[in-house]
Amino acid sequence: MNKLNTVAMLSPVLVFCLSEAASGQMKERSETAEVYQWRLEDLYSSDQAWEQAKEELAGRLDAIGEYRGRLNDAAALRACLELDSDISKTFGRLYSYASMKSDQDTRVSRYLAMKQAVEQLMTEYGSRASYIEPEIVKLDAATIERFIADEPELAVYRMYLMDILRRKAHKLSEKEEKILAETALMAGGPGSIYRIFSDAELPYPEITLSDGTKVLLNKAGYALHRSSAIRADREAVFEAFWSAINGFRQTFGVQLYSHLQAHTFTMRTRNYESCLHQALDRNNIPTEVYHSLIDNVRANLDTFHRYLRLKKRMLGVETLKYSDLYAPVVKDVDLRYSFDEAKALVLDAVRPLGPDYAGVVAKALNERWIDVYPTPGKRSGAYSSGNAYDVHPYILLNYNGQFDDVSTLAHELGHTMHSYYSNKNQPFPLADYSIFVAEVASTFNEAMLIHKMLSEIKDDDVRLSLLMNHLDGIKGTVFRQTQFAEFELRMHEKVERREPVTGDTLTELYGRILKDYYGHEKGVCQIDDLYAVEWAYIPHFYYNFYVYQYSTSFTAATALAEEVFSSAAGVVHRYLDFISAGGSEYPVEILKQAGVDMTTSGPFEKTMLTMNRTMDEIEAILARRGK
Repeated sequence: MNKLNTVAMLSPVLVFCLSEAASGQMKERSETAEVYQWRLEDLYSSDQAWEQAKEELAGRLDAIGEYRGRLNDAAALRACLELDSDISKTFGRLYSYASMKSDQDTRVSRYLAMKQAVEQLMTEYGSRASYIEPEIVKLDAATIERFIADEPELAVYRMYLMDILRRKAHKLSEKEEKILAETALMAGGPGSIYRIFSDAELPYPEITLSDGTKVLLNKAGYALHRSSAIRADREAVFEAFWSAINGFRQTFGVQLYSHLQAHTFTMRTRNYESCLHQALDRNNIPTEVYHSLIDNVRANLDTFHRYLRLKKRMLGVETLKYSDLYAPVVKDVDLRYSFDEAKALVLDAVRPLGPDYAGVVAKALNERWIDVYPTPGKRSGAYSSGNAYDVHPYILLNYNGQFDDVSTLAHELGHTMHSYYSNKNQPFPLADYSIFVAEVASTFNEAMLIHKMLSEIKDDDVRLSLLMNHLDGIKGTVFRQTQFAEFELRMHEKVERREPVTGDTLTELYGRILKDYYGHEKGVCQIDDLYAVEWAYIPHFYYNFYVYQYSTSFTAATALAEEVFSSAAGVVHRYLDFISAGGSEYPVEILKQAGVDMTTSGPFEKTMLTMNRTMDEIEAILARRGK
């Protein structure tokens, strides 16, 4: 029962706000104060201690084979699953240490090798344990219930056991499951190549801005300078950055095609009707949820276009260009915060959730659970990792002092609190919550932050800036991520139909969807053909139908946050129960228990109401000021 879901959780609103100081002025890690570095010694005291733990685990892997052919006995089944859980828990801790050490500086091969060593051990173990599910499939529900009555300790595995029976039609023989387990390392190859190439080795361009400053446009530099207040600089940044990416589109295309082929291989091997069905079936999510999201967003593109026209109006440009979308729309408002100021803001924002919740947030902020600042070679972006069940979660940031970075801190702390509460309240076999609900807690925290800011700030310019930031979040999470989700679905469908997929065909497909969403043909936002290569920049396409959950989670979080803001009876208790539930039930049901039904359009409609209400307030301020 492998609980190792090692996909990093990046911020949905700020997926590409990578927050590195791209001007070349970032400090070396050795120059960064320890208080701003995560304390990985909480996992292992040293690399040598990690190596010893890895060797000890490697020596235990043979033990899982002792239960082969014996799982039709209650006592043997309990002992097997307990051993499997313990081994998986140790893998989580080992992988967390190695991967975070590697993320500190992706240029250091030692930690990359350590991470690969764990991955190889995990593959080896997966092969040895591959008999477990095929043997369980031979049981029936009545037998499992009888086993639980005989061995009460098995009750914690009921969800896992019954879920195997639910997916019985897609389980293979022991021999076939072993072969699939052996393919795990190969299947992860394209994503690993993408990360190393795009983060460490791609030759990014350097340009000179209008003030004479030379800047390197790596991912972080692009994220920083695309928001320049000077339009000519923004256009130069876009032209140089996307031209560099475009020069390698065929390489990126082959990488992504290989990734899609791996999905299609397992889809056909496991007898699923589509890659989408296979990806969603793991957590029992109806495929209609995915299709309905795309349908709902496309039916509400007029609301999105209202936002784009509002941005055009506030920028004072005749034609809104794609390169304008990250520009500040309120002049002379530069919201910047030190990390200590950000900590105080976020902590104050979450106080309505009670002293226990706020107390854990304070521990995360002050006890080195977070790696704060960008340093050379550090992995870009942000994530929270809760894979080390017996330790606390960790957060990677690339904090750059902008309000977006404060929002990212709130977002990742939402993930951390979800992991902390689930790990605290659930036994290990039930602690791992699904990706479908993973982004609810993070976007909920962001909603709490923006609500706090807007409740206290009265200055029109600052309010306009924050309100637009809130709209940018909805744009980036609901509309942009659904655009990504539609592209991901369509490219999988092309491979499933055995159509050719190259860098050029992916660019053509992405460009068509991009122009639809942004109203290019309607004159809403002008999209240059060059920018259609944007697909090659997005790491989430290597995560297997991950991005749609940003959008669904945002709408769920909006529904929950609106109840908190209105002081609805019992909502805080329901929310804490939600982040404590882990994987004790299917995610759609967990959300229903929290008061959010994702099988209806209700949460999406509430998000559109929130978006339009925000635009109403912006337009009222502009009207009051005669603009």
